[in-house]
Amino acid sequence: MRVLIQLRPDPDLVTAVATPGMTATTADVAGELPGVDLDLGFTPVVVPRARPAAPDGDPLSLHQPLVFSMAAEEASVLVRGEIADDESTTRMAMLHTRHRDVVGVYADPVIETTLTCGGSPPVGSWQDVERLMAVRELLAEGCDGTGVALAVCDTGVNAAHVTRKIGRECVIDHERSWNPAGVEGRPGAFEVDHGTMCAFDALICAPRASVIDVPVLLSRRKGETVMDGLLSDAVAAFAHLRTVLDAQPEDRRALVVSNSWGSFSPLWDLPPGRPGNYSDNPAHPFNIIVGSLAQAGADILFAAGNCGAECRDARCAYPRRPIVGANSHPQALSIGGVDTNGRRVGYSSQGPGRLSDRKPDICAYTHFAGSEAFGDGKPDSGTSAACPVAAGLVAAVRTRWPASVLPPAQLRALLQRTAEDRSDVGYDYDYGYGITDPVALLAALERRASAFVH
Repeated sequence: MRVLIQLRPDPDLVTAVATPGMTATTADVAGELPGVDLDLGFTPVVVPRARPAAPDGDPLSLHQPLVFSMAAEEASVLVRGEIADDESTTRMAMLHTRHRDVVGVYADPVIETTLTCGGSPPVGSWQDVERLMAVRELLAEGCDGTGVALAVCDTGVNAAHVTRKIGRECVIDHERSWNPAGVEGRPGAFEVDHGTMCAFDALICAPRASVIDVPVLLSRRKGETVMDGLLSDAVAAFAHLRTVLDAQPEDRRALVVSNSWGSFSPLWDLPPGRPGNYSDNPAHPFNIIVGSLAQAGADILFAAGNCGAECRDARCAYPRRPIVGANSHPQALSIGGVDTNGRRVGYSSQGPGRLSDRKPDICAYTHFAGSEAFGDGKPDSGTSAACPVAAGLVAAVRTRWPASVLPPAQLRALLQRTAEDRSDVGYDYDYGYGITDPVALLAALERRASAFVH
């Protein structure tokens, strides 16, 4: 079983892991752990400590406003490795007694793209999505993604293909892009695949955003498929993105993170209720890191998944509540899918979510003719396409309203409040708060700006 091991070593070692330019290896952090085959090629990652924001808050609850400390005396460090399946339960229970620095052992589940297999033809085109997302109006208001970093965490981007298909340059931020350990390839020059589709779809609304290419799903593990990775690769990717965010001027922070992937099967996880579980556990290190990155000013979006009741992806192994882990995180937007006629696509996962009940948050457009990353006439589909479409809208907004002016939590609330409601009861588990409505969102933002002026 693949695991993430959380340790609290001496503060000097935590500082060495956290400081860019300093080197601290898995061997430095963990030494030898009995019964654990450590991945010595994995770069250790610092995990902030979550604490109540209020002085009288519950120190044991993560279901309240939190602050995150990266202080060396409080933060911890993650490494990864494998434990034999036949003794995983015993090893995980006993590991902390054999190594004083071990404070937790967590599942490191497989993560996969949320592309639907489908087979139905496209419904509309990307130009229809451009119209429905009011891109002309966004551009007229100066919302084109200029100065915004748009991270596409996926299988890598082929910028030449995106440029050719969309008819304008796909700008790759080479300096801030990142590869997992062992993944070769240059930013923007990966094979045309799922990540290329995601970049194309994000640039519909934010044509001038700079794409940070993060091929987190290309870990190329022996015996596995091309389009999957480990959650630990996402942990490392988000740690890198935190350095990207921290390097931005505080008054102009604008980082949007699009994630069209998730965990499809409990077989790769520990059961809910076990301390190391991922799907239902807000204390899992990746879920902590997602919350800390959002609080620091990043807008984080996840695809809701393709486990909808009417047309489930064959990989879906959760019998109920399939929006799990970070895809249901309260500080991330969970994106469902509708076609260009405004109808929910049958594969779009329905709530409630596991970490947060009201998931999906909103829906965006999918199953349209766009990038043709999978061949001529093949649609950009799944909540995999809906997520970057919504991420592009967020990036467009960030052109004028950086996180210092409009924190991520407030932008999430505006997106929810201005969405086009598709039910008679307000929020529902099919559409969330409704379909993104960029015109209503712009109007709300302008009213908000006017209120601050006066």
